[in-house]
Amino acid sequence: MITKPSIAISHLGCEKNRIDSEHMIGLLVEAGFHVDADEELADYVIVNTCSFIEDARAESVRTLVELAEADKKIVISGCMAQHFQEQLLEEIPEAVALVGTGDYHKIVDVINRAEQGEIVKEVSTELSYIADETVPRYRTTNQAIAYLRVAEGCDYRCAFCIIPHLRGDQRSRPIESIVAEAKQLAAQGVQEIILISQITTNYGKDIYGKPKLAELLIALGEVDIPWIRIHYAYPTGLTPAVIKAMRETPNVIPYLDLPLQHSHPEILRAMNRPWQGRVNDEIIENLKTALPDAILRTTFIVGFPGETEEHFQHLVEFVKRHEFDHVGVFTFSPEEGTPAIDLPNQLPQSVKDARRDALMEIQQPIAARRNETCVGQTVDVLIEQENPTTGELIGRTPRFAPDVDGLIYVEGEASLGTIVPVQITAADIYDLYGTVV
Repeated sequence: MITKPSIAISHLGCEKNRIDSEHMIGLLVEAGFHVDADEELADYVIVNTCSFIEDARAESVRTLVELAEADKKIVISGCMAQHFQEQLLEEIPEAVALVGTGDYHKIVDVINRAEQGEIVKEVSTELSYIADETVPRYRTTNQAIAYLRVAEGCDYRCAFCIIPHLRGDQRSRPIESIVAEAKQLAAQGVQEIILISQITTNYGKDIYGKPKLAELLIALGEVDIPWIRIHYAYPTGLTPAVIKAMRETPNVIPYLDLPLQHSHPEILRAMNRPWQGRVNDEIIENLKTALPDAILRTTFIVGFPGETEEHFQHLVEFVKRHEFDHVGVFTFSPEEGTPAIDLPNQLPQSVKDARRDALMEIQQPIAARRNETCVGQTVDVLIEQENPTTGELIGRTPRFAPDVDGLIYVEGEASLGTIVPVQITAADIYDLYGTVV
């Protein structure tokens, strides 16, 4: 009997990338491979890389070099494999295979070919694949939450973004497929599903001829999952039908992650997002009226080429005016293969860093005030961790998304993976504190 090699996966990057990793693990286990959590013991290490910005690539390269120095057989998958291809095989001779973002479902064949001594390059130029509910998946995150991919790729061409080059154009899954996977997750005890794609408000446009997020939310309302959260809601896609579906579907959390990127129309035009400059103020006010309980998160890019002090002050006033619950601020990262790298008036990193720090400093008291409004309320909390030393419970309310927002520290008793009522007793800039009722 031939013993199959053991395999470890080093996951880097976003939650869309994580889903790819989980499908690869599922397929390998189904094929009889031993997937080892310890990279030192594994024969092969699959490094699922990120290539979104320079910092992410640097982390991926560090991981690859460390594994190469440990004399591991390396399979490079994900966005860097799609992005750099031959260059990676030249610079990392320990790499036995490249697997692109549209080819992770071929991982069993890739390993079998590598075992025969082949240097495998499985990187499609036309990206059309998206996994559905029939593809095995071994979840590696907190078992109470699950990310559910509703579409892959992106049809927009923002000047700063390389995602369409790495992930292809948008391709959505049918509503029936998504609902079927949601039911599988519910049967596994999942308490929160997070719908993800590059632009979730554009869901379905490619297969139905128009966006179908409202219909998807209504269908998911029939699934026995307490919390359903939407990530990456472009403002123009928050139609009356979507807002109505959010308001009338009890398990859909009124939490919106709006990737606004900037407020000034001139910068938005330079970013190739001209449509957004006309709707930012109006749509946020409309949202607050239609969904008065909505939790609003957004992200901004500061230091985009040509951003003047006047442009930046426009953004500062925008943040002060709208008082978002959560704000993330990134400095512009010039990426090869994007139009923004060739734009004139590139700003020094010192200016970009100073603007990021200034905007975050303005947001902090706003975030603290938004959290303070929760004190005295009794809210549902998903219990996710227990401090082994103190026994203190740690979880999240619906106002906090995993990994990007705050936590709630809870006194009292509750089981991990359950949703319990908690009275909020205190708040700070990022976190809440409370007691099980």
